[in-house]
Amino acid sequence: MNKRSRSTLFLMEQLIVVAVFAISAAACVRILAAAYITATDSRDMRNAIHVAESGAECYKAVAGDLEKTARIMGGSISDDNSNHQATVYYDKSWQPSAESNAAYALRLVSAADENGPLSSTDLSVEKQNGEIILSFTVIARR
Repeated sequence: MNKRSRSTLFLMEQLIVVAVFAISAAACVRILAAAYITATDSRDMRNAIHVAESGAECYKAVAGDLEKTARIMGGSISDDNSNHQATVYYDKSWQPSAESNAAYALRLVSAADENGPLSSTDLSVEKQNGEIILSFTVIARR
C-alpha cells in the first residue's frame, strides 16, 4: 500500500467517527430536552396538587363559603352570569401574587344559587395561557 491510500483511509475513518459522534450528540441533546420538559411538567403538577389541596381543604373548612376561602388564600371574588368564582394567582415560583405577575391561577367556581346541606365547587389549577393542569369537584357540608 502506498502512502497516499493510507492517508485517504485514515481520513475516511476519522470522518466516520466524527459523523457517529455528531449523531450521538444530537440524540443526547434531544433526550436532555425531553427530560427538561418532563421535569418542568412534573414540577408544575406537584405544585398544582399542593395548591389545589390547600384550596379544597380551605373551602371545606369554611363550609363552602367562597368569599371566606378567597380571603384566607389571598385571592379575589368575581361574579359572572350565574357563576360565583374565587381566584388566587401565583407567580412562576408558585408564590401568591397579583394578577399582573401571575403565571398560574387557582379557580374555584360554583353556581350562585345552590341550596341544601351540601355545597360543591369546581376547582381547577391552570396556566395563564388557559391550559388546565388539574381539575376536580369539591363538596363541602354547610
